[in-house]
Amino acid sequence: MADPVDWDLAERVAVRVSGREPFSGSYHYDSLAPDFAELTALAEDLVAAETGLRSLDGPARARLTDRAGWIRANVASFQRLLRPVTDKLAERLPSGGLAPIARRAAGLEVGMLLGWMSGRVLGQYDMLVVDDEDVAEQDVVYYVGPNVLALEKRFAFPPRDFRLWLALHEVTHRAQFTGVPWMREHYLSLIDKTLSSIDPDPRRFVDALLRVLEDVRSGRSPLEDGGVVTLLASEDQRAAIQKVGGLMSLLEGHGDVTMDRAGVGHVLHAERFSRVLRERRNQATGVAKLIQRLVGLEAKLNQYEQGETFIAAVEAARGPRGIDAVWQGPQWLPTLEEIREPHEWIERAALSEELVT
Repeated sequence: MADPVDWDLAERVAVRVSGREPFSGSYHYDSLAPDFAELTALAEDLVAAETGLRSLDGPARARLTDRAGWIRANVASFQRLLRPVTDKLAERLPSGGLAPIARRAAGLEVGMLLGWMSGRVLGQYDMLVVDDEDVAEQDVVYYVGPNVLALEKRFAFPPRDFRLWLALHEVTHRAQFTGVPWMREHYLSLIDKTLSSIDPDPRRFVDALLRVLEDVRSGRSPLEDGGVVTLLASEDQRAAIQKVGGLMSLLEGHGDVTMDRAGVGHVLHAERFSRVLRERRNQATGVAKLIQRLVGLEAKLNQYEQGETFIAAVEAARGPRGIDAVWQGPQWLPTLEEIREPHEWIERAALSEELVT
């Protein structure tokens, strides 16, 4: 049973689209690996002191990579993550002459998207862990060296300051998933519920188009909450996607807040780094803007701002450690609606605490 996505083609196309990496041959490149190894360890201690979260899976493993390496890692991760969908599609797709064309078309599309994204990403924590696959290639904190150097050069960032600042963000995400015992399993269960229930039925596309028209008539962007995946989802899947959206808004906002606070006294230019990267996130126009919307990246960018606003509101009402309640269990996590209306979560949390006491 052939996989409905030609992953080898996806990787080749992505590497081609990723373009030239002018800083990969820079003499500064040799400083990246030792810097990130040292600064990732420092970042773990700073994040633990700020949040109280320390990984239960041991120290983080920093890995310097180029765009092609990032692409290979994400092709492997996509294969693991999308297996519930691709297995189902493989059973439904016809085995005739059009099947190879469909596989190549899917590989081409995935490759184009990964290639475009590889030129923008600076760091990434790969939290997906599959027991029967190579442990050495999982639970890794990646840093895309040429992209980091390009940004340092363009904006004259002090290298060690900027690299520690990046490490703080990625290590915070690792602390969230490996320092909260139930978080990784809960997150993956939401993803699995969403993907495993997908029905590859062409009628879904018709239903999606009708929802798009309804959203447009009401003045709302149909791609606002999660890209094409949200449009093609059933009502149950959309509910699960909303839960994922609420969780990711919390984690992304918490990552940004922690990065800034844990760096105080250690990162001298954090405010400038933050301002430049926020502007960079919002600079996409034209085709790039469309791609962001289609793949859900625009929704991800919204998650940073919404999550930070939510945390600020919670801390204003409950004190500086009031947000720690969310780590007590999945039932304490805010929904996407509560992220947007923080007082609703604040009231629910207060009521839950009264019932416990």
